[in-house]
Amino acid sequence: MRLSDQVAEKLLSLIQAQDIPPGGRLPAERGLAQSLGVSRTALREAIQKLSSHGILTSRVGAGTFLAADARPWPQQSMSPLGALMQQDPQYRYDVLESRYALESSTASYAAQRATDADKAKIQRCFDQMVEHQQRGNAELSAHADAQFHLAIAEASHNLVLLQIMRGLFDLMLSTVAQNRRNMLILDSPASQDKLTHQHQALMQSILDGDPEQARAVIGQHLDYIRATLIKTDEDAARHDRSTRLPSPTHP
Repeated sequence: MRLSDQVAEKLLSLIQAQDIPPGGRLPAERGLAQSLGVSRTALREAIQKLSSHGILTSRVGAGTFLAADARPWPQQSMSPLGALMQQDPQYRYDVLESRYALESSTASYAAQRATDADKAKIQRCFDQMVEHQQRGNAELSAHADAQFHLAIAEASHNLVLLQIMRGLFDLMLSTVAQNRRNMLILDSPASQDKLTHQHQALMQSILDGDPEQARAVIGQHLDYIRATLIKTDEDAARHDRSTRLPSPTHP
């Protein structure tokens, strides 16, 4: 991975961490370079790269600014999906398909490119997810689950995939929470154990640097979720049909 790409990714993370609003001015180059631990030359190359993608804009004598449409575009493009999912839960299968397309790549790249810091973050997210599960906190375990997958996307060091995953985060969090609730209804202990083992296997494949195994495990994980959701939907439909039957009449 080129240095300019690494610095660009660090700069994006810093922008988000400092919650710089669209149109907001970035700190001066000297301070940014010190915060990122890079040279000013490397920083300028990263700024130029992000500017070429329309994320940043530089004004002579004024500084570097976050472009007005840089941060909102993933959320804006995904926001209509939230309303669609509320109207028709079947859209969650489309979300699963999109996750399969994205995460088979991010998992594979993460296994090839994850740094020690990336691996430590993935491990922390996994540990938090398990801790919340053991405490029976479904909301926090779902959030940690989504953060786990996002940490893997960050470890892929692919800026485009990462931004798309960040844009999907709220939608993914909603579907993860819903999926977990359905699994609890279906088979609480077995389903939770299965999910934990799958996440652990995915994490281990990345720690081991095995991209093919990472791709296989994320596929198995999402296939399992899909199969479980299909069964839940079928059971719900069967129950709905049974309630429509006329009550038996007795002589």
